[in-house]
Amino acid sequence: QVQLVESGGGLVQAGGSLRLSCTASGTIFSINSMGWYRQAPGKQRELVAAITSGGTTNYADSVRGRFTISRDNAKNTVYLQMNSLKPEDTAVYYCNALLRKNSISYVGNYWGQGTQVTVSS
Repeated sequence: QVQLVESGGGLVQAGGSLRLSCTASGTIFSINSMGWYRQAPGKQRELVAAITSGGTTNYADSVRGRFTISRDNAKNTVYLQMNSLKPEDTAVYYCNALLRKNSISYVGNYWGQGTQVTVSS
């Protein structure tokens, strides 16, 4: 089985910073990509940032220039450095991974339980 565990969420004032971490554990052969999604009350879940095993990144327009995603492949861990936070960044942030459990399996999509980020004005 595979488990994704997030940490680093919390309450911060506008303009502040937080760093989210997510570690994948269990039976993992390879990870194609890891990323972060978020969902605010009454809104659809949206992609925040993602990074491939080769280091290619993708950001939502709303966070580009403020957030930075990085990855430690040896630790199966992805980070999201969030700077210049705004109240509209308030949401539950979910870690996501596309990975294979073994060399012949198809790529599966896995999710963490989420961590709350609240930005006050």
